[in-house]
Amino acid sequence: MNNHKPVGGKILTKPFMVLAFLALIAFILIIKRFLFGIGSVTNLSDGYPWGLWIVYDVLVGTAFGCGGYAIALLVYVFNKGEYHPLIRPALMTSVFGYTLAGASIILDVGRYWNLYNMFWPKYANINSVMVEVAICVASYVMILWIEFSPSFFEKWRKGGTPTFVKRFMFVFIAIGVLLPTMHQSSLGSLMIIAGNRLFPLWQTNWLPLLFLISALTMGYGMVIFESLFSSVILHRPLEISMLKKLSAVMQKLLVVFLIFRFGDLIWRGEISTIFDIGFKQSMFILENALIIIPMILLFIKNKKSSPRSLFLSASAVLLAGTLYRFNTYLVGFDPGHGWHYFPSVSEIMVTLGIVSVELMAYLVFVKKLPIMPAIQHN
Repeated sequence: MNNHKPVGGKILTKPFMVLAFLALIAFILIIKRFLFGIGSVTNLSDGYPWGLWIVYDVLVGTAFGCGGYAIALLVYVFNKGEYHPLIRPALMTSVFGYTLAGASIILDVGRYWNLYNMFWPKYANINSVMVEVAICVASYVMILWIEFSPSFFEKWRKGGTPTFVKRFMFVFIAIGVLLPTMHQSSLGSLMIIAGNRLFPLWQTNWLPLLFLISALTMGYGMVIFESLFSSVILHRPLEISMLKKLSAVMQKLLVVFLIFRFGDLIWRGEISTIFDIGFKQSMFILENALIIIPMILLFIKNKKSSPRSLFLSASAVLLAGTLYRFNTYLVGFDPGHGWHYFPSVSEIMVTLGIVSVELMAYLVFVKKLPIMPAIQHN
């Protein structure tokens, strides 16, 4: 029985047209990038070979897209079937986050026409962490679309999802749980090889675990954020009871993250570095304040069922995870020799355009496809 229904409604609204305008600007700049090279639209250099596009579109975008992975862990691994209604909306955000992250890699690679070599056994460096990330992300994008395919079948195929798809879906779900575990931790491993070029507040052999935990917290944060946001924008009932339980899971992960984070700093004797005066220290304090704030909000018993507290907590978690990735890959990274980096206006506009495409796709999908749980009328 299909328990999901299209929300319906007009597509070409004023907000949609504004998003389309931003996407058009980004499209024009992308054409410029391919015609005149990556240096024509970015401030990248030999010291900073990756910048805003990689950090936001790939590192942050895929973490935002971990909602499907995070909910799948609860439902299929820990057998928490009560969260099943959240799977399809969470899976949709994962599809958008990972698909656009994978596509944006083509923008960031200088010689993009050689990108296929990464998947060609003759040329691929199988010892490279980047190759492992690329293969995992590319594979996960395909897995996500397969997992999401019932939404299309239920919309356009009489009889719904084919039997053979249902029969083998458990295989794709299992692979879909494995792949993010691998590449999210590997994104942390990438910066271990930076050595002392990465500021000691972020450089640690625990980076793989910290990146994985932060990806999970951001995944749960995105599910809560998306659920509350869609309820308000699309005039749907709030799912407070379920989101309240989900926030408790997120809260426990935040505690684990902080224990490993500060325990590592104490073990390495770097805890005093926090109290030095400097921009990096300030960014570290801000990053962790954004983690502690939702913990406090969620610990206050009478606030746990408040939609506003849940929304603020989820937003703070998403900002904290975003800042953690920016700090690790850009703020805390110093290649030396006087190299500096700040994203160009074109880089910022392309990133805004990619976000706009995600939001436009979200509006189209929820209004036209059976994504959202059907509203139960008493």
